[in-house]
Amino acid sequence: MAGKTKFRGSYTALVTPFKNGSVDEAALRKLVSWQIDEGSHGLVPVGTTGESPTLSHDEHRKVVEWCIDEAKGRVPVIAGAGSNSTREAVDLAKHAEKAGADAVLVVTPYYNKPTQEGMYQHFKAVNDAIGIPIIIYNIPPRSVVDLSVETMTRLFELKNIAGVKDATANLARVSQQRHAMGPDFIQLSGEDMTALAYMAAGGHGCISVVANVAPKLCADLMTAVLKGDYATGLKIQDRLVPLHDAIFKEPGLAGAKHGLKLLGRIDETVRLPLMPVTAPTGKIIRDAMVHAGLLN
Repeated sequence: MAGKTKFRGSYTALVTPFKNGSVDEAALRKLVSWQIDEGSHGLVPVGTTGESPTLSHDEHRKVVEWCIDEAKGRVPVIAGAGSNSTREAVDLAKHAEKAGADAVLVVTPYYNKPTQEGMYQHFKAVNDAIGIPIIIYNIPPRSVVDLSVETMTRLFELKNIAGVKDATANLARVSQQRHAMGPDFIQLSGEDMTALAYMAAGGHGCISVVANVAPKLCADLMTAVLKGDYATGLKIQDRLVPLHDAIFKEPGLAGAKHGLKLLGRIDETVRLPLMPVTAPTGKIIRDAMVHAGLLN
C-alpha cells in the first residue's frame, strides 16, 4: 500500500486553543495556516498535546474537522484517535476517516494495562474498522504499557498499520524496529530532544510539540537530515536545545501554549487538571525562544 509510506518530516502535535471555556475555532484555523506557511510537513490534531483527555467527543471531532478543512490538502493530517476503550478508539478513527484525515494516531491503551495480546487486538480492531493508515503511538511513561517490537511486527502485517510514533526515548528501538520490519515501517520520533539522533538511526520524521512554537526550525532540521545533511541539522539543534528543555519543564502542551502566547498567536488557557506554566518556567521559555532567534 503506497499510502502507507508517505509520512516524512516535521509533524506538529497541535495544541488546541481555548477561549471563554470553549475551543477557539478561529485561533485554531489561524494556527493551522501559519504552521503550513512556516513549512511544517504535516499536522497532528487532538493528540495528548491537543488536550484530547479533557475535550468532549464532540469537541474532539470538531477540531479534527476544522484542521482538515483549513489544511485543504496542503499537508497530511494525522488525526488523534486514541482511547483506552477500544470501542471509543474505533469510533474516533472512523470519524477521522470520514472527515478526510490522511491517517490516524492511536495510542497504546493507558491506565488499564492490557497485555501484548490485548494491545494487538486493540490495534487490530481499529485496523479492521477503517481504510486509512494507522500510526501506533507508543509512550510507556504515560501509558504504563510498552508495545514490544515483536507485537509491532505482528501488527505491521495488517493492511493499515503503517508505523509508530515512538516516545520511548530509547534510541535502540529505532534500530530494532528497522531490523524487524524494514525501512518501509514509518518511524516518527515522539520526543523532541532526541529526534535528531532518532533520524540518524533510520527515522522518517518527528511528531513534535516544540514545532508549535518553532515550526520553521523544526521543519528545516528535518528537511536537512532527510537529505543526509546532519551538519546543518546539528546547527539547528544547537538553537533548539534550550527550547526543547524549557517547553517540557512543566507539561509540554502548557509550555507550547505559553510560547505561542509570547508570539501573539493564541491565549494560553489550558483545562484542568493542567495549569498554565508558572512565572519562572515562563521566563525560561522566553529566554530559550530568544536563544532560538524566535524573539528579540
